[in-house]
Amino acid sequence: MKTIREPFRDRVFLVVVTIMLAVLLALVLLPMIYILASSFSSASAVSAGRVSFWPVDFSLRAYREALTNPQLLRGYANSLIYATAGTLISVTLTVATAYPLSRRTFFGRNVLMTALIFTMLFSGGLIPTYLVVHDLGLLNTRWALLLPNAIGVWQVIIARTFFANSIPDDLHEAAMIDGASELRYLWSVVLPLSKPLLAVLALMYAIFQWNTYFDALIYLKDPDLYPLQIVLRNLLILNQRGVGATDAAQLLAQQQLANVLKYALIVVSSLPVLLIYPFIARHFTKGVMVGAVKG
Repeated sequence: MKTIREPFRDRVFLVVVTIMLAVLLALVLLPMIYILASSFSSASAVSAGRVSFWPVDFSLRAYREALTNPQLLRGYANSLIYATAGTLISVTLTVATAYPLSRRTFFGRNVLMTALIFTMLFSGGLIPTYLVVHDLGLLNTRWALLLPNAIGVWQVIIARTFFANSIPDDLHEAAMIDGASELRYLWSVVLPLSKPLLAVLALMYAIFQWNTYFDALIYLKDPDLYPLQIVLRNLLILNQRGVGATDAAQLLAQQQLANVLKYALIVVSSLPVLLIYPFIARHFTKGVMVGAVKG
């Protein structure tokens, strides 16, 4: 059997693409390795710049300082609450918004879709949004982080496109003939067929909620409600300022600890997302791309 050889141009193209991907991988992977190595190194080694891609003077002090801090543990718990509850609320509202907009029989769907897209281009701004949150009595409550940004227009567009292009109209007609309501059809037919979409929406909203920072800084005043990102900011600022230091040696020690602590905090704050992503990675590409090109 004769082997078909690839044209020379195709082989050159594949080599170039492979080299480019390898360079991009190195640009992403090497900083991560450096952060991980620094977090397991001693404070003096990190401050002296002796760490490259392997821990120097292996030490767990940074992780002990981070994981024994009650503020950090409270912030971790708050972020888990915001990420879990916020993702559930956001996915529910996004599906409830996108599904009717995907139905061709829904009156006024084009007008509503235009209004949603308009909000992507023009927003009310920080002060009007703050006044709305204030008038609703949401300031300094968990709801201030869960409700104002509960629906993302981009996510609605993705979900609407998925429902319109991936769920056959024949299924809807068959369900209506069998006497199913729209809600029953959505729950029993549409959602089971939309697992890739739900995985993508959950990942997007969970990452947004986990990394929330500015909204918490604006709306929350109670330290017991602070998410992890605000706690990390406060810990790093307090350590860098050398609070409680009485002499030069103690100030230097706190500064060195702050240098290594920031790497440990990066690892600790990124770990949940890194653990979750592999379980839904296989759905991610399919959920984003399906329905994007119809042909």
